[in-house]
Amino acid sequence: MKLLSRIGGTALAASLCLHQCVAQMTEGSYTDAETGIKLKTWAATDGTPLTFGLALPSDALTTDATEYIGLLSCQLATDTSPGWCGISHGQSGQMTQALLLVAWASGETVYTSFRYATGYSMPEVYTGDAKLTQISSNVTATGFELLYRCENCFAWDQDGSSGSVLTSQGNLVLGRAAASGGLENPTCPDEATFGFHDGGFGQWGAPLEGAAQASYAQWAELPTTVPETTCGGTGGPGAQCTPAPETTYDYIVVGGGAGGIPVADRLSQAGHKVLLIEKGPPSTGRWNGTMRPKWLDGTGLTRFDVPGLCNQIWVDSAGIACTDTDQMAGCVLGGGTAVNAGLWWNPPAKDWDYNFPNGWKSKDLAAATRHVFKRIPGTWRPSMDGKLYRQEGFDVLASGLFKSGWKSIVANAAPDQKNRTFSHTHFMYAGGERGGPLATYLVSADARSNFDLWTKTAVRRAVRTGSKITGVELECLSDGGLSGTVKINPKGGVIFSAGAFGSAKLLLRSGIGPEDQLEVVASSKDGATFTPKAEWIKLPVGYNLIDHLNTDLIITHPEVVFYDFYEAWNTPNPSDKNLYLNNRSGILAQAAPNIGPMMWEEVTPSDGIARQFQWTARVEGDWRFTNDTTHVMTLSQYLGRGVVSRGRMTITPGLATAVTEHPYLHNAGDKEAVIQGIKNLQAALNVIPNITWVLPPPSGTVEDYVNGLLVSPSNRRSNHWMGTAKMGTDDGRKGGTAVVDLDTKVYGTDNLYVVDASIFPGMTTGNPSAMIVIAAEQAASRILKLGQ
Repeated sequence: MKLLSRIGGTALAASLCLHQCVAQMTEGSYTDAETGIKLKTWAATDGTPLTFGLALPSDALTTDATEYIGLLSCQLATDTSPGWCGISHGQSGQMTQALLLVAWASGETVYTSFRYATGYSMPEVYTGDAKLTQISSNVTATGFELLYRCENCFAWDQDGSSGSVLTSQGNLVLGRAAASGGLENPTCPDEATFGFHDGGFGQWGAPLEGAAQASYAQWAELPTTVPETTCGGTGGPGAQCTPAPETTYDYIVVGGGAGGIPVADRLSQAGHKVLLIEKGPPSTGRWNGTMRPKWLDGTGLTRFDVPGLCNQIWVDSAGIACTDTDQMAGCVLGGGTAVNAGLWWNPPAKDWDYNFPNGWKSKDLAAATRHVFKRIPGTWRPSMDGKLYRQEGFDVLASGLFKSGWKSIVANAAPDQKNRTFSHTHFMYAGGERGGPLATYLVSADARSNFDLWTKTAVRRAVRTGSKITGVELECLSDGGLSGTVKINPKGGVIFSAGAFGSAKLLLRSGIGPEDQLEVVASSKDGATFTPKAEWIKLPVGYNLIDHLNTDLIITHPEVVFYDFYEAWNTPNPSDKNLYLNNRSGILAQAAPNIGPMMWEEVTPSDGIARQFQWTARVEGDWRFTNDTTHVMTLSQYLGRGVVSRGRMTITPGLATAVTEHPYLHNAGDKEAVIQGIKNLQAALNVIPNITWVLPPPSGTVEDYVNGLLVSPSNRRSNHWMGTAKMGTDDGRKGGTAVVDLDTKVYGTDNLYVVDASIFPGMTTGNPSAMIVIAAEQAASRILKLGQ
């Protein structure tokens, strides 16, 4: 779920990306009195205390510039808690896969650091050839100004991952963020870390007319300085791992999420010796997780256990978010089922029947569905006292839906009723805690002597000779992990269950995928030991990328009441805290930020293809669009089953994955359906007295609103990524679209499988966790039959 009002990552990590609309910036100009340098400027008008200025070489609008002279003016709250301002030079102002510049003041000195992020974690120090020198700086009690020259800043290369912007196009899209505190190690830029961007963030289009300056060459010769730092040494040691035990397994499952945990459980239940390998650390308290706020010390709970803390992932994802993909993904035990809001949907039959091939239709999945919902029934009353808390938002919207003829249902009891219906939200929670596969499938697997679980251990690739997989090669990425090679028995198999990006990456590093991507891996650090070209298996890995397109609406209503789940991280309401800790009851037993109602509708545009929509309402707004933070709700429209648009994931020379073609609105029918769906919901809710629309703006049309929104993962994703190792009967080696067959076995291999969201051919109606677990149950049954 994409949340708007306080989205962040590990501070800077999500600062520059996750938002709905282009930031508001006012154009101006500035002439430096001491040097005469003239810059075109953009000042934030949404409260972000940042002004950015730019001067370009005289010919920059005809010949692409490699450098610029910049101005950063940051008015921060206090000099006792150093804050920071940041700029993204990326093609769309994104944070990931782009050159970042962060600046801050400490004492009388302004420091800067170039950073680069491949995922939603603290950006690492940039190692390319960008160079910043200071022309002048000024520090006051409330902020700082920096005039600087930035050389080699419009093109970047980090471990082979490269990008650039072209000034000759006459326009840049830049990103910016600011924070009033949270900066650590301020006098050593290479070791500095950055806090949550509470000062604001956004992207903006920067027309370059007026930025090119005839005197640029003269100004570029002005004396510059580089401030002294307190950095010493060459950094800490690399990760320290232990050699893996020399144990041979029947099956190795790579990835402990919604796909991997159930498969490992089922295979071990059948008597096979199974190893489950998870790249990240333990999450919930049951599995010895340690990440928690202070008020959970001594409780045996972690941040992952408490439903009301699930939104903290958008504020602090350190040690949780995967660092090798440009999208948000959970690299902890449980994967997405450990970090998401826990929504748990019994899928409509159409999701199987429309998307999947014969053998995977709803009738084929009926037994697996019953088994999954017997183990994880879910609940729409997660508080153990049976009460629903802070239901004002639900009640307001439900009143309008009911008056407009929409039907109230218990969603998981009526899974096929997904047209003009609404419901309370269903969660995987149990006993007032997260529950899900971590509390069911993994518990039963762990009780068996033939099951092993390794965490903080990364897999580099499957070890194979031709079509035969003999084990997996580990990669030392985290302290406390294991290294070496783990073998499987001759009749065994390896199952990749690392998610839509992780499994695709493992396939590529195993010599399986499109030729252009295998060439990238061959030229990377893997090259010396990479699969020989003669043994490459050419399959369309990374194609068919899909996600729910997210389009947000915002309303206000005087009866809606906001609850600050973010404040609950450090200073929870004492009564709410005690009610939760003592009884697993109260609002902290509900998912942040008070989700519901859920709404569904089918819309058929002029192409005749029905599109399924799910609407997720939550009591939360966005300060950039309304000053009302108390009576505001966001309604997120997910474009699901029937969507035609597809994208592509690729791998970089640094072996990170990236969405190189987004999967949104490439098809006219998709956009037509989105627009009509918004109109239909507005019509249903307009019967509510005193409702006020913030988005779409009342002054324009729905068409204007949708057509004016940026279309990119940074602002339209739902993080329900699927499809990169598509299941089908049309073998991709022979010109087809499929990567795995109906047994989830990778074409061209004897014993390599993929079991996770990667194999889904099309998009689901709603949040996909339950469907992934059902698919894993079915896959396990088919894999076991192959071994008979």
